[in-house]
Amino acid sequence: MRGAAHGGVNLPADASPTVGFAATSPGGGGQDVTSPSGGGARRAVGDLPPLREVIARHGLAAKKSLGQNFLLDGNLLAKIARVPGPLAGALAYEVGPGPGGLTRALLAAGARVVAVERDDRALPALAELGEVYPGRLRIEGADAMAVDEAALLGGEAAHVLANLPYNIATALLVRWLTIEPWPPWWLSLTLMFQREVAERIVAAPGSEAYGRLAVLTGARARAKIALTLPPDAFTPAPKVSSAVVHLVPLPSPRAPVHGLERVTAAAFGQRRKMLRAAMRALPGGVEALGAAGLSGERRAETLTVAEFEALACAWVAGNGAGDSRAGDS
Repeated sequence: MRGAAHGGVNLPADASPTVGFAATSPGGGGQDVTSPSGGGARRAVGDLPPLREVIARHGLAAKKSLGQNFLLDGNLLAKIARVPGPLAGALAYEVGPGPGGLTRALLAAGARVVAVERDDRALPALAELGEVYPGRLRIEGADAMAVDEAALLGGEAAHVLANLPYNIATALLVRWLTIEPWPPWWLSLTLMFQREVAERIVAAPGSEAYGRLAVLTGARARAKIALTLPPDAFTPAPKVSSAVVHLVPLPSPRAPVHGLERVTAAAFGQRRKMLRAAMRALPGGVEALGAAGLSGERRAETLTVAEFEALACAWVAGNGAGDSRAGDS
């Protein structure tokens, strides 16, 4: 199979004797990191050193400031890589690969990988993976919150798999769920969260965890918890359990995302109050309740995703056309 250049991403599917990836520092200065050909025999995949050895050799002690907790169990990493289905020949986008544990699993599954890593210390360790899987790994040294993923991937759709740093996990999810136009550039999201956050993402109406995040997720994607992991699966061990959530985008959302954000901000902003009172915080909110056929005596946690979509459409029709501002989180 011949390799193809996808915009700014050159990811040939066939093996090459030369390893190369673009590494751009968070400070902005870019550099091409290329392993010279003919510099000795390439190591076999099975010869990759243990991840603990890689961490020690490259000084990759987890940084709390970067929200790092490394997952080192190869079996668990392989399970995560299997969640979206077969990846052979597919493009995978990874955020925060760190020492490359999940990256190894993705490459072993046959994926072509574009990974964004903010921690410069990890780039040499990731370069070693590129030598084992020539032409299938590209690393961008950058802040994932500032990356234009569609441009980075050159217009090719990708599966996103990531052990996300906890301090940016929810913000990244919301960003990926609110992409316009829709459908998004991502084919699926397979993401690690604190278990409490994962439960909020998939929560059902009437539950304590049900809120804005569950409504936004349900309106834009099908989501499920694929597996849970105890704290001792990570290094260092966090104080809470974690869970992997798998999301697949819906083909055609039924409500404009800015309207959904505005009405859920008002409704859940005072979740213990009846909707008639809570929706007064949003101009036109009470009128939108009537237009959507919803009783003002109900509370936010009792509304289904479909009812919130109807409320959002009613509010946009009466007040929010052209208003793309989101409500306060």
